[in-house]
Amino acid sequence: MTDVVRVEDNPEAHRYEVFVDDELAGFAEYHDTPGVRTMYHTVVDPSFGGRGIGGKLAAAALDDVRAKGLAVVPTCPFIAAFIQRNPDYADLLRTV
Repeated sequence: MTDVVRVEDNPEAHRYEVFVDDELAGFAEYHDTPGVRTMYHTVVDPSFGGRGIGGKLAAAALDDVRAKGLAVVPTCPFIAAFIQRNPDYADLLRTV
C-alpha cells in the first residue's frame, strides 16, 4: 500500500505541514517579510525517516513560495541543501 502524502501551508502557525495518511509527519517553519519567506527550521518525525518525506515537504513548500511570487532565504540547513541538490529552485534564492 502506498502512503498518501500531502503538504499544507498553515499560515497561523507559520509553517508548512506534511501529513502521511492524515498523520502529521513533520513541518517546515518560516518567517515572512515583504516579498521574502525565510525558511528556518524543518523537522520530520524519525518514525517517517527514510521515506523521502522531507524532500516532498521541501519541494511542496518551495513550489508554494514560487506560486506566491516570493523569494526564499533558506537559513534551515535542510532546505538549503535541498535547493543545492535541486537547482530548479535556485531562482527563488535571496541572500540576506
